[in-house]
Amino acid sequence: MSRRRTALLAIPAAALLALVPTTASAYPGPGRVTGSVVTHDPTMIRTASGQYQLYATGGGISSKTSSDRTAFAAGADAFGTRPSWWSRYSSVPEAWAPDISYHGGKYLMYYSVSKFGTNTSAIGLAGSATGQPGSWSDYGIVYTSSSSSDYNAIDPNLFVDDGRWWLSFGSWWTGVKMIRIDPSTGKQHASDTARRSLASRPSGTKAVEAPYIVKRNGYYYLFASYDTCCAGTGSTYKIKVGRATSVTGPYYDRNGVSMMNNGGTPVLESHGSVIGPGGQSILKDVDGDLLVYHYYDANDNGTPKLGLNLLDWSSGWPVAY
Repeated sequence: MSRRRTALLAIPAAALLALVPTTASAYPGPGRVTGSVVTHDPTMIRTASGQYQLYATGGGISSKTSSDRTAFAAGADAFGTRPSWWSRYSSVPEAWAPDISYHGGKYLMYYSVSKFGTNTSAIGLAGSATGQPGSWSDYGIVYTSSSSSDYNAIDPNLFVDDGRWWLSFGSWWTGVKMIRIDPSTGKQHASDTARRSLASRPSGTKAVEAPYIVKRNGYYYLFASYDTCCAGTGSTYKIKVGRATSVTGPYYDRNGVSMMNNGGTPVLESHGSVIGPGGQSILKDVDGDLLVYHYYDANDNGTPKLGLNLLDWSSGWPVAY
């Protein structure tokens, strides 16, 4: 990955526009990772010691660590004992799509509990002083949805902007939503209970989920996963993005199409043996923004694996390399 980045920085800024993929074959392969690389819906943080701590879907939230962002080792689950309330939303029970961040001297992790294909779901929250497996204290339920809801309370992402906290989430149904969070509790703000809509697909498939928001160069960028995941080499998952001048939207893609109306500029799609990239998060690392995602490996019977690519923003839009 470092060699690719060095080569890219030697290219004049104007020429970077030519790197925006126009066909699937133009997308870069994932950066090299070794060791324990089987994963789904990864989120990763770099701790103060320089260790990379990754959490992902499965069990009591599975974990991996790396000292160099290349070699990964499997670790223990985040929760040694799974919170009892999970059983109300998942018969297994297990948690999905965690989101880890560091605020106010503490690691926070939002996560989902649900059954595949249903919207009887809940978003939970846990905290830790170290971010290490086994150290997490569960703070309980943050937000829920039921079979009568027109949204799905999974795939959370916390975004903090000028002291204001926001949680985006959502999967299928009427798409991606956002609520305001009280920093003192990590749960919904009592004075602002609105549920806002950020992205949806009103015609055709309803498949948009897994939001992740960053602010770069004066714009808010909303990344999301589109189409179908979790089908191995039959997956059609892909990562798209839109941007806005307000965190609550409206978000538009590069062609000016609203993300509330099927919009979204492709960031990464299936190419070669890399099938259905998605479940993404962004890590602001020492060498730039890192796109962290899973994909299904066509050379390994569709096994879900960890994908890492740096992002270039020179064109005003994120370009994976």
